[in-house]
Amino acid sequence: MPKKSPDATDIDVVRRILAGDVNAFEKLVARYQAYVFSIVRKHVPSENVEAVAHDIFVRAYQSLPGYGQQSEFAKWLAGISVRTCAGFWRERYRRREVPVSRLGDAHRQWLDTIMADESVQKFQRDGRQQEAREILERALSQMGAQERMVLSLIHFEGCSVKEAAALMGVSAANVKIRAFRARNKLKKLLETQCD
Repeated sequence: MPKKSPDATDIDVVRRILAGDVNAFEKLVARYQAYVFSIVRKHVPSENVEAVAHDIFVRAYQSLPGYGQQSEFAKWLAGISVRTCAGFWRERYRRREVPVSRLGDAHRQWLDTIMADESVQKFQRDGRQQEAREILERALSQMGAQERMVLSLIHFEGCSVKEAAALMGVSAANVKIRAFRARNKLKKLLETQCD
């Protein structure tokens, strides 16, 4: 998380903005830009990071009247960041034009090799991790935004259920249910691609 600026606290800046000093929002952007970018880079393709980060700051600005100051500004902004990243995937999922269930020749050939008793260790030694990432990415792209986000937070980033719940703005029980369902769906999608 970013370090506090000695000149004004986040709450002071928010109060100034809500009082009509819209230019004060630039201080929050400057203070938290690197933090937001670090979150977004973990959840969206690199070519979309800047646009999604921009959307996060727009949503944060629009949501400032609802900032209750019960939590640190950075945590509040992280929640907006995670939900905006989930929205990115939700929108991308809706706009899909071509089903991604069909693999290209290179991927089919790779799967045939794996199915023909190639070990995972040999696969890694041969530098074929990129193909595995692409297959995982294809499977993840067939999942809903919330499913993808919960898997990413818990299994790829190592967040606890409680941390994921706070970032997603849902209960811990809800995160557990979503994670269980998302793991099962991902398993089925990967099995389908390997058939």
